Amino acid sequence: MTETAIQRDGAQRMGFFTDTTVCIGCKACEVACKQWNDLPASGGNLTAGRSYDATGSLGGDTWRHVRFVELSGPTEALKAEARAALAGGGGGHVPAGLPAVTAEELAGAGGGVSAEELPDLVGWANERSEQGSGAEPSGAALAESRSSAPEDDASLVDVAAAVAAFDSWVFMSDVCKHCTRAGCLDACPTGALVRTEYETVVLQADVCNGCGYCVPACPFGVVDRVKEDGRAAKCTLCYDRLEDGLEPACAKACPTDSIQFGPYDELVGVARERVATLHGRGIPGAYLYGAGDDEADELAGGLGAFFLLTEPPERYGLPAQADSPIQENVVPATLAAMGAGLLAAAGVAVAFVVGRKEAQRW
Repeated sequence: MTETAIQRDGAQRMGFFTDTTVCIGCKACEVACKQWNDLPASGGNLTAGRSYDATGSLGGDTWRHVRFVELSGPTEALKAEARAALAGGGGGHVPAGLPAVTAEELAGAGGGVSAEELPDLVGWANERSEQGSGAEPSGAALAESRSSAPEDDASLVDVAAAVAAFDSWVFMSDVCKHCTRAGCLDACPTGALVRTEYETVVLQADVCNGCGYCVPACPFGVVDRVKEDGRAAKCTLCYDRLEDGLEPACAKACPTDSIQFGPYDELVGVARERVATLHGRGIPGAYLYGAGDDEADELAGGLGAFFLLTEPPERYGLPAQADSPIQENVVPATLAAMGAGLLAAAGVAVAFVVGRKEAQRW
């Protein structure tokens, strides 16, 4: 572990334990994080043909992000159709009778619906405020907003069907992992990234020069640069709140305790008990990602923010192996540097000896 830059008597390692089995995808943690850290809104393009996850990913302006992972696979009918197509030599070709798709059309696929097809939500809200909170939109308003929608009201959400299909989704509130071996910290040339007395990794924006070396050094794709000024940014585990004895904003806002905060060793114990409980309830696939591993199997030396998962890590956008590129190359790089240094020293020595001999000759 990198040397702790900030010392404080009685401080202990703090961290996050995120239990994905009780996450409901409400994104309250995202909102709380943005509000407390004064981060601008991001995403918000909820239109047809795109994911329900409007934020998309972690970034310089999004330090907490709830991933939406759909588990539903292809139906048996689609599987049979695919097998038949492969058996008939049709794999990899556009079926007969379908028009060819240009690259331009493919690039714009999933872009959503046109403005004319969207319901006039503002109009509905204004009319409801005029008629009273309990009033329903008038027939004229509904007819106008749905004038271009299909007759079966496909533009509306079927709440009952959505609730019935809830088990087809898993959610994970992603965040900086505050690694024991933090690649971003090792790559930083200015000291902008430091390890605190809580063994968390904090990025000091006023020291960052925007070089971006930390971005590819993070194996989890957490660190990113802010577009406005080019400096890097990421979760601080609410270091300012920890200094005042408060829990991080995201954990405070989580309504289901999916995000738990506390002393690291205690959290690992709680997480192990939770895994055992789930195994006893018939969920054998539950496991911890980033904590409780043998030393040879540890991810980045152990994660300060670890997770309870029920699917392979790749389904959540997490790597199965998480050593930083800079750490993987540290031995070859060190040997190369030592070799170059010795070669340079030998060159100086040779030049010195030759120079002395030439001087003696004269």
